[in-house]
Amino acid sequence: MRYVSTRGGAAARGFEDVLLAGLAEDGGLFLPESWPEFSAAEWRALRGLPYPELAARIIHPFTGGALTLEALQGLTARAYAGFRHPAVVPLVQLGPRDFALELFHGPTLAFKDVALQLLGLLFDHVLEKRGERITIVGATSGDTGSAAIEACRDRAALDIVILHPEGRTSEVQRRQMTTVLSPNVANLAIQGSFDDCQDMVKAMFVDAPFRGEMRLAAVNSINWARIAAQIPYYAAAALALGAPDRPVAVSVPTGNFGNVLAAWAASRMGLPIARFIVAANRNDILARFLASNDMSARPVEPSFSPSMDIQVSSNFERLLFELLGRDAAATAQVMTEFRTTGRMPVPDAAWRQAAAAFQGFALDDDATLAEIARRQREAGYLADPHTAIGLAAARSLAPEDRGIPVITAATAHPAKFPDAVERATGLRPPLPPALADLYEREERFTTIPNDLAAAQRFIRAHAMRNAA
Repeated sequence: MRYVSTRGGAAARGFEDVLLAGLAEDGGLFLPESWPEFSAAEWRALRGLPYPELAARIIHPFTGGALTLEALQGLTARAYAGFRHPAVVPLVQLGPRDFALELFHGPTLAFKDVALQLLGLLFDHVLEKRGERITIVGATSGDTGSAAIEACRDRAALDIVILHPEGRTSEVQRRQMTTVLSPNVANLAIQGSFDDCQDMVKAMFVDAPFRGEMRLAAVNSINWARIAAQIPYYAAAALALGAPDRPVAVSVPTGNFGNVLAAWAASRMGLPIARFIVAANRNDILARFLASNDMSARPVEPSFSPSMDIQVSSNFERLLFELLGRDAAATAQVMTEFRTTGRMPVPDAAWRQAAAAFQGFALDDDATLAEIARRQREAGYLADPHTAIGLAAARSLAPEDRGIPVITAATAHPAKFPDAVERATGLRPPLPPALADLYEREERFTTIPNDLAAAQRFIRAHAMRNAA
């Protein structure tokens, strides 16, 4: 298994190098040269497996022999041993064909834990084998940062610096990052939006001297290993509902497009997913694109669902590459024009292909609160704002698809957004016991302006101090 850049200007490489590189040197994202496919019989054979074993069997083809199946099974067993639910990613039925796939039973109460707990162990495995040290730099709109920090804290061979937009995460999200006082962890509050943070991280990765000096690596979903580690939970849910002999639809609260891309990747492997619903908040660039081929960036507007307050969805580039027939030059041209003008000129044929499989949906804050209240009232289910948008989107299926079960990705524990949940229902969800003292813990972070040079100076000092 080799990986290629969506922009064609980076050499193909194997899984370990892609894991450590994250972003390609040409600014593109890595994708497998070809997609592994499972037969219907192979999918059926996975039914009923414990989640760690299922995950290892689905991820293993993407490693290209870098790990044995047995070694990967050992890593997945360790990654998911601490999840609070024995099923790891339980499926909860809310209606006749309405299911919530709970992805928030990991240490930081968000779906990012499912991938990042494994990613931290993969980094350790590869770095120990190579005798190397790396600096992980990531941007977060709320959940990736805490999950990445939890996965990477106190590891001897790496430092981690997470950039978050000042004042644009929930208090729980911020504190889950800033109260981790491990010496290899640092947090930067950037005076700007998530897109500003993400642009900084990308700029660092294409700055070849800085990237080489710091040995930069990525944990955002620009890292292909993150996407690969998210594919198994869609498989687990679909298999539980009758796949491969019965199709399903998925509804995914979406910001950076990585989570829904993982579901699409599962379908490329042969899982029958009939429809992908891209659920957005008021920052509805993806919904506008799917409805009318309008991929035009607007100012980011804060919302009750901050992890989706994004206008530049990095992982869409991977889908675009596929829609354009894997034409790297055309992909690079489209992405360059988008960054220059704020509008993405997707050819009509490619847009129609996307709209045939993906369906957009957007919900404002008031309707989000109404959906939280509705689910609590009708099913006794307490959903966070992101999950609520996904659940509302699940009801938007076209008539021809309404006979199939819909799996909504429940991406965060309601206690991560207690103010919104309480406003909607009058109930304030408590944090799990392990996080009960979160509001009393000491915080540590540094606030800087939206300035790339300032961020690089901070990261260099952090990494050099720890390497000394």
